[in-house]
Amino acid sequence: MKGRISRMDDESTSPVAVSGEPNSLTGEWARVRAFVSRPRLPDPVEPRPSRPVVALLRVFLLDLALMATLATIAAIVIASGIELPESSLANLAVTPGLIAAILIVAPVGEEIAFRGWLSGRKRDVLACVVFLGGMGATAWLGASDMTGAAIWSIAALTFTLGLTVILFWTARHRPAMRWFAGLFPLFYWLSTLAFACVHLFNFEEGALFVLLPLVLPQFVLGALLGYMRVTYGLGTSIALHALHNGTAMALVALATVTAS
Repeated sequence: MKGRISRMDDESTSPVAVSGEPNSLTGEWARVRAFVSRPRLPDPVEPRPSRPVVALLRVFLLDLALMATLATIAAIVIASGIELPESSLANLAVTPGLIAAILIVAPVGEEIAFRGWLSGRKRDVLACVVFLGGMGATAWLGASDMTGAAIWSIAALTFTLGLTVILFWTARHRPAMRWFAGLFPLFYWLSTLAFACVHLFNFEEGALFVLLPLVLPQFVLGALLGYMRVTYGLGTSIALHALHNGTAMALVALATVTAS
């Protein structure tokens, strides 16, 4: 028993490894801070707590607080007379397809691609490879002019999604690869950085040193999503991603209505 307690004390994401009440808002935020300052895979990965929804809402509140801070800094910069490049997404017409892409397609696709493999399990890594390869094949078939391309594209999409779900499901409770666990901090930060840098493509012009600060919100979000993925599971990181996107969309819509 003593050995087990010592092991738990050494885990940066364990409730006893951080200050504050473990089952509280401040306790969850303290665990996030401890994880980000020293990323490591929990033992076990995804312990499947009894109240993952509560944890999700607590981290979502942290996300809102951090995004509000970054938005305030951006407002101060703009007020000082500095003109920032506009995102190409700002001029898109709001359609049901766009809403579905922002609330469903992007959270699911990006979480699988950037964080699905962060558990370090072989089958999770394989699931991400299958997903990316299958989605590429689906897009190629959909764009080709071969006979029955639409049917083949739908079949490829269905097979890809089905196999991806099966691989993720059967990987549950399996241990992470030991070499992966040792290199987890590197993988965690590379994943977070890659997620942020992909959003540079939202801007059509601007020097790199100007654009990099503009994807700081995505970098911060990616750090939170990585914590949720390995601590509470891929489903919670997808949910947090969707909540973040939905809130951003709602605020943009509100600003547009207010300005008109």
